[in-house]
Amino acid sequence: MPMFPLLPSLPDYVELHCISNFTFLTGASHPGELIERAFQLGYSGLALTDECSVAGTARAHHALKTLREEAREAARAAELALKESALKESASKAGNDDGNDNDAAWEACNWHLARAAAADAFNLVIGSRFTLTADAMAATPMPPPRLVILARNREGFGNLSEMITLGRRRAEKGSYLLYPSDFSQPAPEQAHLRGMPDCLVLLLPDYCPDPGALRAQVDWCRETFGDRVSIALELLQGHAEALHRARLQQVSDDTGMPLVAAGAVTMHVRSRKPLADVLAAIRVGQPLQACGHVLAPNAEAHLRMRQVLSRLYPREALERTVAIADQCDFSLGTLRYEYPEELVPDGLTPIEYLRQEVSAGMRERFPYGMEPAWERQLEEELLLIEEKQYEPFFLTVHDIVRFARGKGILCQGRGSAANSLVCFCLHITEVSPAQANLLFGRFLSRERDEPPDIDVDFEHQRREEVIQYIYGKYGRHRAALAASLISYRSRSALRDVGRALGIDATVVEQVVKSQAWWDSGRAFMEKLEHFGLDPEAPAVQQWASLTEQLRGFPRHLSQHVGGFVIARHKLSRLVPIENAAMADRSVIQWDKDDLESLGLLKVDVLALGMLTAIRRALAMVPNPNPDLPPGQADRPCRMEDLPEEDPATYDMICKADTVGVFQIESRAQQSMLPRLQPRQYYDLVVEVAIVRPGPIQGGMVHPYLERREALRERQQMPAYFNDVIRRVLGRTLGVPIFQEQVMQLAIDAAGFTPGQADQLRRSMAAWRRHGNLRKHQDALMSALVARGYPESFAQALCRQIEGFGEYGFPESHSASFAKLVYVSAWIKCHHPDAFLCALLNSQPMGFYSPSQLVQDARRHGVITLPADVTCSSWESTLEARRPGRQYRDVRLGLDRVKGMREAAAHRIEAARAIEPFTSVEDLARRAALDAHDIDVLAAADALAGLAGNRRQARWQARAAALQSAHRDLLHAAPPDEEALELPVPRLGEDVAADYASLGLSLKSHPLTLLRERLAAMKYVTAAQLNRTANGRMVRACGIVTVRQRPSTASGTIFMSVEDETGPINVIVWPSLVESQRKEVLGAALVGVIGTWQRQGDVKHLVAKELVDLSPLLGRLMVGSRDFH
Repeated sequence: MPMFPLLPSLPDYVELHCISNFTFLTGASHPGELIERAFQLGYSGLALTDECSVAGTARAHHALKTLREEAREAARAAELALKESALKESASKAGNDDGNDNDAAWEACNWHLARAAAADAFNLVIGSRFTLTADAMAATPMPPPRLVILARNREGFGNLSEMITLGRRRAEKGSYLLYPSDFSQPAPEQAHLRGMPDCLVLLLPDYCPDPGALRAQVDWCRETFGDRVSIALELLQGHAEALHRARLQQVSDDTGMPLVAAGAVTMHVRSRKPLADVLAAIRVGQPLQACGHVLAPNAEAHLRMRQVLSRLYPREALERTVAIADQCDFSLGTLRYEYPEELVPDGLTPIEYLRQEVSAGMRERFPYGMEPAWERQLEEELLLIEEKQYEPFFLTVHDIVRFARGKGILCQGRGSAANSLVCFCLHITEVSPAQANLLFGRFLSRERDEPPDIDVDFEHQRREEVIQYIYGKYGRHRAALAASLISYRSRSALRDVGRALGIDATVVEQVVKSQAWWDSGRAFMEKLEHFGLDPEAPAVQQWASLTEQLRGFPRHLSQHVGGFVIARHKLSRLVPIENAAMADRSVIQWDKDDLESLGLLKVDVLALGMLTAIRRALAMVPNPNPDLPPGQADRPCRMEDLPEEDPATYDMICKADTVGVFQIESRAQQSMLPRLQPRQYYDLVVEVAIVRPGPIQGGMVHPYLERREALRERQQMPAYFNDVIRRVLGRTLGVPIFQEQVMQLAIDAAGFTPGQADQLRRSMAAWRRHGNLRKHQDALMSALVARGYPESFAQALCRQIEGFGEYGFPESHSASFAKLVYVSAWIKCHHPDAFLCALLNSQPMGFYSPSQLVQDARRHGVITLPADVTCSSWESTLEARRPGRQYRDVRLGLDRVKGMREAAAHRIEAARAIEPFTSVEDLARRAALDAHDIDVLAAADALAGLAGNRRQARWQARAAALQSAHRDLLHAAPPDEEALELPVPRLGEDVAADYASLGLSLKSHPLTLLRERLAAMKYVTAAQLNRTANGRMVRACGIVTVRQRPSTASGTIFMSVEDETGPINVIVWPSLVESQRKEVLGAALVGVIGTWQRQGDVKHLVAKELVDLSPLLGRLMVGSRDFH
């Protein structure tokens, strides 16, 4: 066993200047790698000092926390082993045992105890590095200094965070701007930051600095920061290091400012030097051979052994690192979130106001009273919320939702929050306890010392109103979005490393395009020969190696999809804030994982396209509620007005006729629907959850389907071990589908507390990463067996629990989504015209393109009319129902026209409302359209009502544009000449132009034009396939609309292709994926030769061979939507 390094002859050391890869494209190691390596080398601590950032500190904090936990666990195990060894030694004394085993146990125990003690003592110092910019306010001229600032305590961290915020908010995203005067003579509103109280400072001199310039910097530092400054002595074995050291020592002696050792660390081990060079090349946008002095001259900027440091640095400079670190006792674990309080009216406490609002909502939700069990749960929730002091959090979310509903913005909470009756009564969530099994412990428990998570979906087109409401109410100094960490993935890493290594750009792009997201490094090497590269060549080997190292490295911070952090006071004293790329947005420097690890609260204000589509569709349909109060018969339709458990809707769902329907439109869901046969709301709850990795990996899908089929066809009920199992699993026929069921089993069957059950749930979610599920499984099995359950039952349950580690839906989340499934399906079933119109106006969203949605609606009897300046609005609209037609026609909006500007469309509408247009020139003149506007309208054939065919329209558009340009000269004089008659374009030409301009064509499906050629090639249509017997070898083709590669499908790809008669579902096994990768990933029009399989309503074509027919499309290259 390697001994933990205990080297008393060497001075202790703390690295005080160290950046991670959160100094983007500079640092070459993850924060966790730096922590682990520093601890391994016997350092007493490490300061993480990224450039004007603390973005990596939460990762470092978590890494140190994990290291300490593992060290303590190992020490406990070693102590237990020592006790067992001592017992064995006692038992074997009569046999004259030599005791070597016990000596080894003592040695191991002491080693682990020492290691655990060292881990507990290891000091993570929080700091940041700053390169200042010269300003005119400096009292004396000096080169702008570079500083490392370290937080001594909580106040110091607040000051550091504010200074980072000041620099970041002052500059564009990705940069910062700070002046010496910000520290020495700050503006009045930052006066408390003068001299950075409660912080320590390192001055980072230039290499071999001018002594006079360095003295000026030292004098400024001393005047600004007092005696809290040291000069960093960084010895990296440069070419003139003796001179550098001598000059720093001389200035230190002359000024009395002490030297402190530092390493300017950018990587945890020297082997990362090639990656550091590549990062530098990427940063400056040059190949390595052109980077010159941008690259570090050697690999010394790594965490070096203490023996090496003791030979390089004076002992006092090393010892000073520990003296400085000892003054820094701040830990991120001490951060405490303070909730906003202004929502609570004067005279009320937070819990009193929360109870008041919950009671009001309860009377609305349960006008005839609540069941006693629900009343007890509600009271238990309120008591726990009060105990945890989370009332302001619930009130904050309640206020945001109330604002949205007041503005007519559709919203709905989801996730674990839907387990809460408090959330239901506050109208945050919509899942009633009568509709799903609510387990509050999944949302909040006494044992879990972290805030609850409430996710609320808002209409995606109106969410910005909610975001700006939050900014307006709390101010940008108190509210900001969480960050989203954008990291290198395979393709981006391949591209950037290839460019940095100087590999031919054409080759790089070919390789990148061939790389699928699931490809391993080995697969990458195997493909290189196809591009004329030798996999054994050193440059190619280096490309592969560096790409693999770069994958997972952070590239930049983006904004989270909607996670807001709102503070009682200045948020910038809790975490730095910087500008987002989007105007009027600001983000903090930590992402959602960082916030969770630190126990900090966020409110998720998420965007959901289906809510937009539902709100739009309901506005177009008559209210079906027959029980509306008098005088409200014309009230706009709401979700709660729809009839429950509508048979026609479920008939449609069972046939998998679900294109465009929320959550059940994917290939996997459409394959499941005919087998599961949903007939009520809870069936949809199961349907949403069951096509997920958790139930699939846990082997739950087939048992559930078999039991459901037995119940449906033979009225055969499943057998349950006892009433406890029946109560927990009865609704899912004895098969655990949801996380809450596993937790409830642990509580009811194994005697776990809600907090212990939640720990089991959390370990399920993390066991693939941390492997800490076994101890919970063992405890669960022991408890179940002790209570009389068969061991086989306990083992089966544990196997299913492991499946949830892949990804299991909470029942509350499924229940929330199932409501939207039913509503969107009801609209599609009864009002497919409104459904299509709403989906078109809610793009982008969902699996299917507008072209596919229009094709599907046509199969349901809905006619779509072209965009036309004589009658189209900006958005698509429903026209008056024509006699004899079941549905209204959908008129495409001008927003479908590529390049059309909304303001121009509104001018067209306004001018048309006064008087119809008489010509293209009249349109251009009265709607003030320029050449661009008229040209894009002509390209989309939207001038047909005024000019005839597309060629005619383009001719007249050019004439109108010319007249528009010279309007002042011509005074709108009509031309005195006959219009030129141009021939009508061929249908194929028109269809190609439609796709280029609109992304769809109403004139013809592309394959209608190719059908004669395709028939000669023996390709049948989708309609013919549906009449084909099971097991037949067939040839079919279609435009690829969707590609899916689910993580649970072991490499299988599911494709949806479409011809003029309908869709075809194609299964491509992994072996074919690899042998025909080009066709699988790149074909726009694909021919499929394979076996037709059908079982009831489940139909698919299993591919044996693929043919890329894309060249037949010519200019009709239609894109697919690819998912994984």
